[in-house]
Amino acid sequence: MVEESFAGDAGLYNPDLAPVEKTKRRWTWINFSTVWMGMVHNIVAYETAAALMSQGFSVTQALMAIVLANVVLVVALWINGVAGAKYGLPFPVLVRAAFGYRGAQIPVMLRAFVAIFWFAVQSYAGSLAINALFGVFIPGWANLGHVSLVGLPVNVGIAFLLFWILHAVIISHGMDRIRHFELWAGPMVIIMGLIAVGWAVSSAHGVGPLFAQPSKLTASQFAVAFPVAVTGLIGVWATLVLNIPDFTRFSRSQRDQIIGQTIGLPITAIVFSLASVITTSGALIAFGSAISNPVLLLQKFHNPIILIVGAVTLTVATLSVNVAANVVSPAYDLVNAFPKRLDFVKAGILAIAIGVLFAPWTWFNNASTIFNVLGAIGGALGPVAGLMMADFYMVRRRNYDVRQFYFYDGAFRYQNGWNVRGLLAFGLGILGAFIGLIVPALHTLYTYSWFVGIALSFVSYTLLMQAAAATPARSVIEPVEMEL
Repeated sequence: MVEESFAGDAGLYNPDLAPVEKTKRRWTWINFSTVWMGMVHNIVAYETAAALMSQGFSVTQALMAIVLANVVLVVALWINGVAGAKYGLPFPVLVRAAFGYRGAQIPVMLRAFVAIFWFAVQSYAGSLAINALFGVFIPGWANLGHVSLVGLPVNVGIAFLLFWILHAVIISHGMDRIRHFELWAGPMVIIMGLIAVGWAVSSAHGVGPLFAQPSKLTASQFAVAFPVAVTGLIGVWATLVLNIPDFTRFSRSQRDQIIGQTIGLPITAIVFSLASVITTSGALIAFGSAISNPVLLLQKFHNPIILIVGAVTLTVATLSVNVAANVVSPAYDLVNAFPKRLDFVKAGILAIAIGVLFAPWTWFNNASTIFNVLGAIGGALGPVAGLMMADFYMVRRRNYDVRQFYFYDGAFRYQNGWNVRGLLAFGLGILGAFIGLIVPALHTLYTYSWFVGIALSFVSYTLLMQAAAATPARSVIEPVEMEL
């Protein structure tokens, strides 16, 4: 338990950034499972998996990419989640060890920017489901779409505003409200996904025809497209690899976070992705085209009941992922940037307000670039994860003196708050991830941008810090032992 007298310098410490006391670490494996269920079952994740079919993958090939990506992800989440569960610290605090208390603002704000970007994407996707739902109940609702403000149809704009308000209501009650919301939201979406699979099997008159759809890619085309797809799928959750400590800091034990994430991510993500590709394959048979947008697919049925149930489910699913994945992290990031002025709730509201400025309705439908965008996100964030893992496991040997994170004259002051070696390793990771875009002969490296970025930063940071003879620190807070 953290001592009551524990308090750091005002610019580095406030109650939301402080270590979570053991008595307040109440998240069990069930909580982690349901949180991930809620996060992986959303419109963008559905479209990302279904888009593989649109790109010419067969169902089997798509599933191969999905399984590999999720196995890699859960291993990375386990590894980077240990420090959060052990010390009760969030991502913005832990990253100070590798970058210095001032240098940490670079990855923290980068992470916040990406999360708010995703909030905007998911919010617009969810508002389309609400808009479709209102179109069933409200006569003349569709006519409002003929009038636009800043490029946004009025009917979609109203739906977007209502969806934004739903986020604000949940955020206003803090992490406990989020935990309770995810307990029922995740399972609800799974049930609806299974119903969609049932429809696809019925439309195809059996499972066989769904998997019989041949690949449209030659062997050489598949060899190029497969790693791009895996990297893109990892890019969907690359942000969570960084800030998974924001969740594991509330874990009752290491065992809870490991088991919960195993059930919640690879298992349910693979099941959901399987449902999305099977449903897309069923749409190909039933309607003659691979419809990757679930809202458009619902409208194809011309059945009010199906549209209502489906739209409500999509709304809940998108709200679930947005709150857990795209509000919690930037909220902590903004608290870290302005600890004297913001708490978790205020920062969460500010984050979703900033998200509106991304105007996702102006570019959301440009689906042809989705895997390039995801690959770029993964390439940018991979090096940060590499540094965090290298610092905790290789340099500090899994031991932190927690108090050092909260004082300007602590161990992580480095050179006036900047760890030059960490910044150099981060730069090398970024260079490795993106050099393929600059040098055509090295384009293959960009195909594996997340892997290259995380590996380069991990190795270079370890070597640089060992060369500087970094001294591991001991924790002054009793660690939570691993219970496997």
